[in-house]
Amino acid sequence: MHLGYIIAQPFHLVALSGRLVRGLAVAVAFVLVGCSGGDSDDLAYVERPVNELYNEALDELEDGNYRAAAPLFDEVERQHPYSIWARRAILMAAFSHYQVNEYDSAVISAQRFIALHPGNPNVGYAYYLVALSFYEQITDVARDQRTTERALRSLEEVVRRFPDSEYARDARLKVDLTYDHLAGKEMHIGRWYLNRQQYVAAVNRFRTVIVNYQTTTHTAEALHRLSEAYMALGVQHEAQTAAAVLGYNYPGSDWYRYSYALLANDGLQPLEDEASWISRAWNSVF
Repeated sequence: MHLGYIIAQPFHLVALSGRLVRGLAVAVAFVLVGCSGGDSDDLAYVERPVNELYNEALDELEDGNYRAAAPLFDEVERQHPYSIWARRAILMAAFSHYQVNEYDSAVISAQRFIALHPGNPNVGYAYYLVALSFYEQITDVARDQRTTERALRSLEEVVRRFPDSEYARDARLKVDLTYDHLAGKEMHIGRWYLNRQQYVAAVNRFRTVIVNYQTTTHTAEALHRLSEAYMALGVQHEAQTAAAVLGYNYPGSDWYRYSYALLANDGLQPLEDEASWISRAWNSVF
C-alpha cells in the first residue's frame, strides 16, 4: 500500500467583522493514496489500522464535518499513541474542535500538543490556536473579563515566542483590540460609580485606563471623566490637569469641549500640574 502526503501550511489569516479570523487552514494534513476509509458508525473501541482511522478523520474534515472529524482524530491518538500520525492527529483534533466553537476542547488538545511536542515545527500554530480559542470567547464589557485576560496572555505569548511569524502579526492586532476591550470594562464600571456619585471609586477606574490602557480608544473619555469626578470632589487642580492633558492630546474632540465647558462654569481653565499623577502617568508612556 503506497502512502503519499501533502503538507499544508498552517496560516490563512482573514480579517472579518465579529469573528476576525475564521479562515484557518489545516495545520498539517497527511493524505493517503490508495487507501479506503473505514466505515465504522461509532467510536466504540475497535482496533483499526492507523492509516484507516486517520484517513477517515481527514475525509470528514475536508468535507467540513468538523464535529465528526474531531473524535476520529482523538481516536488516532488513543489507539496509536506512539505513531507519527498521533502527533499530527492531536493538532488536527484541536483545529476541528475550534471550527465548531468547542473552544475548551480545542484548548485542551492544543495545549496537549505543546506539552508533548514543544520542538515541533507546528507548535506555533498550537499556541495561536489556544489564543484564538480564548479570544473568540470574549464577551461584552458588562460581563466578567477573565476570558479576555486569558486571551491577552495567550496572544502576548504568541508574539513573544514567534515574533516573526504570521501568527504574531495577527496576534498583535488582537492584543490591541483586547486591551481596548479591557479598558472598556473599566470605563463601564467607572461610569456606573460616577452616575451614583461614588466619585473616589470612579476615579480609581478611570485612573486604571490612563495608567494601563493609555493607547486605547477610551483614553479621551477617561480624561474627561476624571475632570468630572475631581470637580465633584472639589479637587480642582487634578480636574484642570486632566482637562489640560486632554486638550493637548485631543484638542478637537468632543470630550475636550465638555471638559473645557465644565471648568468654565466654575471660572477655571485647563492647567496642567506637572506633579499630578495624571501628568506623570502620561509622560511615562509618551
